[in-house]
Amino acid sequence: MASETTTATVTQPPASNVAICRGASDYTHPETIREMVRQAIQTLALPDHFICSGNHVVIKPNWVKEHDERHPGPDCWEHVITHPNIIEAVADWAASQLGASGRITICDAPQTDSSFANIRAYCRLDEMVERLQSKYPGLSIQLLDLRPEEWHAVDGITVSKTELPGDPLGSTHIHLDESSEFYQFSGLGKLYGASIDMEETNKRHSDGNHEYLLCRTPMDADVLINVPKMKTHKKVGITCALKNLVGINANKNWLPHHTEGTPDQGGDQFPADTAKARLEHFWMGAAKRWMKKYPFLARLFVPIKGAGRLVFGDTQNVVRSGNWHGNDTCWRMVLDINKCLFHYDGSAQLRSKPLRYLAILDGIIGGDGNGPMAPDPAPTGVIIAGTHPLAVDCVAARCMGLDWERIRMLQNAFSIRGLNFVPFQYEQITFQTAPGSSRSPLTSLDPIRYYRPHIGWVGGIEMPRDTHPS
Repeated sequence: MASETTTATVTQPPASNVAICRGASDYTHPETIREMVRQAIQTLALPDHFICSGNHVVIKPNWVKEHDERHPGPDCWEHVITHPNIIEAVADWAASQLGASGRITICDAPQTDSSFANIRAYCRLDEMVERLQSKYPGLSIQLLDLRPEEWHAVDGITVSKTELPGDPLGSTHIHLDESSEFYQFSGLGKLYGASIDMEETNKRHSDGNHEYLLCRTPMDADVLINVPKMKTHKKVGITCALKNLVGINANKNWLPHHTEGTPDQGGDQFPADTAKARLEHFWMGAAKRWMKKYPFLARLFVPIKGAGRLVFGDTQNVVRSGNWHGNDTCWRMVLDINKCLFHYDGSAQLRSKPLRYLAILDGIIGGDGNGPMAPDPAPTGVIIAGTHPLAVDCVAARCMGLDWERIRMLQNAFSIRGLNFVPFQYEQITFQTAPGSSRSPLTSLDPIRYYRPHIGWVGGIEMPRDTHPS
């Protein structure tokens, strides 16, 4: 539960203002990274009691996968997940604000088929916690895998599942219903979630019923610090602060990712109604129904999927599964999750006071191309900080050379239908580059690096190259 030592409501700086700190383009020197993080936070000019003694601070990194999907191993994760040097710098700052007492929980619900044990080992997270605990012995500092289960996949096909402890505080069940971005959505009944069990996904999103199951630890936090990675994303264009909240879900199959079918059929699974797309939709639909009915036969479908790849092409090169700029489904889910966090507490009650929220975006080495799990390294040398996820994401998009108006997740966030959590318009977003510096309009910011979009987004979201990265 939220700490009772929380002081009166804290007045935050303008939600539309964002800090940009440029510097190192690799993680070689932890002290340099620490200074960049602290400078970004100092530039925001947070109130003195943003974090109070006795508070519970939850830090939410992006631990989506323990490696680049194309290159499994311990040395292929720096451009995929939030770097531990960033996490440690954020945790160190938070601990210094807590004083003599309080808690810090560093947690995420990674991709269902990723290995938290490998993430923990590759990133040396236990050593990080030991250093922090030694420096701040009066605080409780812990790592937490929020997932209730881990899936074991072979070539993308789930063959078994292992039950996990999940969030020790349990879950928060929220009904957005008519306030959901899925309210009266034309794709209801054809929504596809995180697994082949479409019935479960569509049961949670039908007519006026739209519900989410969220992990209670982040929902109950006194202060939530979102620490995402700067990357392109196959279903929503970019994954920064807004999209990173997918990792606070207790059941990811409640989250619609795309709508089955082609645009001509009212779906966004494929970008065009071709004979091959229709055949693949029929074949894959039949295979998924069989695997749902007979899950013990899942391993038999591994070679069949391999054969299908020869016919229909590899996902790294062919657009399917809603992995394109016409996806009209996934952005709705992302905005809904942010509504849940900003408007509800861990007991599923409307918040009595505003959430204390901070985003620190890891853009030292980002990921472009086929993100979020098979991107190419994109050294960018930037930390972006803000107290609102949409402002941070719009600044990030600009730094990445991507057009916010062509990214549905960002564009539609300024016209949310219910439970609006965005108190500004795009034209009001400003940025600062150092403590005490003047605020500049976002339109004056040149891209730092032109990120290559995911293959399904190429030609759909890039800014004109009429400016050059400095």
